[in-house]
Amino acid sequence: MDSTYRPLQRVLVSVFHKEGLEVLAQAFIQAGTEVVSTGSTASRLKDLGVPVTPVGEVTGFPESLEGRVKTLDPHIHAGILADMTNPDHARQLKDLGIKPFDAVIVNLYPFADTVRSGADQAAVIEKIDIGGPSMVRGAAKNSACLTVITDPQDYQLFADRVIQGQGFNLEERRYLAAKAFAHTAAYDAAIVQWASSHWPQPQTLPQAQSYPTELTRTWDLGRTLRYGENPHQSAALYVNPLSKDDFAHARQLGGKPMSYNNYVDADSAWRSVWDFPDQPAVAVVKHSNPCGLALGENIAQAHRKAHACDPMSAYGGVIAANRIITEEMAKQIKPIFTEVVVAPDYEPQALELLQTKKNLRILRVPLRPQAAPQLKPINGGLLVQEEDLVDAPGDNPASWTLVSGHPADQDTMNDLVFAWRAIRSVKSNAILIAHDGATVGIGMGQVNRVDSSQLAVTRANTLAEGRNRTQGAVAASDAFFPFPDGMEILAQAGVSAIVQPGGSIRDEEVFQAARKAGITMYTTGTRHFFH
Repeated sequence: MDSTYRPLQRVLVSVFHKEGLEVLAQAFIQAGTEVVSTGSTASRLKDLGVPVTPVGEVTGFPESLEGRVKTLDPHIHAGILADMTNPDHARQLKDLGIKPFDAVIVNLYPFADTVRSGADQAAVIEKIDIGGPSMVRGAAKNSACLTVITDPQDYQLFADRVIQGQGFNLEERRYLAAKAFAHTAAYDAAIVQWASSHWPQPQTLPQAQSYPTELTRTWDLGRTLRYGENPHQSAALYVNPLSKDDFAHARQLGGKPMSYNNYVDADSAWRSVWDFPDQPAVAVVKHSNPCGLALGENIAQAHRKAHACDPMSAYGGVIAANRIITEEMAKQIKPIFTEVVVAPDYEPQALELLQTKKNLRILRVPLRPQAAPQLKPINGGLLVQEEDLVDAPGDNPASWTLVSGHPADQDTMNDLVFAWRAIRSVKSNAILIAHDGATVGIGMGQVNRVDSSQLAVTRANTLAEGRNRTQGAVAASDAFFPFPDGMEILAQAGVSAIVQPGGSIRDEEVFQAARKAGITMYTTGTRHFFH
């Protein structure tokens, strides 16, 4: 037998969540384990028939400060941290009359649960655990001698080893210690996340740099997915432990389990419609690009207009709405093969109708997207940027500069504003053609702006049953035209007005070409690249 196994004869148990203690109690009783415990944990174990030594009897000091101080005492921590392979440590414990522990079982105060509940700041602060993480970290550090358990999923394994009398070997203890360190690190990271948003730097202190020296965040495993982008890739969904009503926590009301690609596309669609919070908006997305985005007087009209942009690509797409989905809209969706529908809510009749499509994933997301730093892993690091919320000074049409043609009339300006906001959702290089608050042609993801312009025109006029949808429409470009050629393609197709950032060294050539073509053109001074 492996000589590194250490029997579990004396165990310290201090848990906030009591679920699963029955499994441990049966093992403790059967094996005659010496159990030291705190407060309500001790009471629960006693109720289950386990002889328990209260922590206060070990420390000689009562729990105090409304439970803030229970285990913060040398009689506890020396018993956790003593390296019993070190003769000097063993001698000191004997001289001090302190018995070593063989295992520590701890789970922590429910900090994240308290934040999600909407509790006030004082209540949240009281759920910042001090003694629990200290015991966990001490036991994990001393995994040469101790077993530490922080995951209730490991209770049955622990109970089995108690009954068997062999405990865990060194390799197993190291693994459990690594889990424990991850547990306390995630716990502290959640506290950092909450504190940084609730306790910002005051003006009375010297202003720090824009980004923290250490970036600390944590996510909890939401679910393991069937596979990733491709079947040979594994994947999982992790969620923000401090939130509950955002997209990652969506409640699924019908359909097959969400896939990795479903989440990516549905998140893109969900963000797209909330670029238009003041009007009913619908996005139809495929491979993270909109194949239709539209506004309407009601959500059903917005969906009809969005779907009409590119009915072919809508097949197998994702639909997002920023208003409650009505029965009228649900009737429009039903005959279309759709992977996911996401909305703030559904009329009862609409939900009943959509649920008849057994494979359609139906998501309810009460909370609109919230501004958050965007994180992009790269090999060996992480890129961080502010989220593009279409809120730069140049996104305000009042700041736009007319560089060609006559000022747009109100209807044309409304379409230009729509096109400019919608371009944020399109992968670069992006050209978007719009009319009447709806996309009619989108050129995306091309390696030059000429190809994107041609693609937008082609899609506008080949997917509309022979209609010329570019005639009299408007267009937006997510970045400047480096040469007049891309703009000229749009002008030749009949586009009447264009909005673009400007900023090219050949701007004047582009402006002159627009004037020659009789195009109304505005520059914003802001771009919306989306990679």
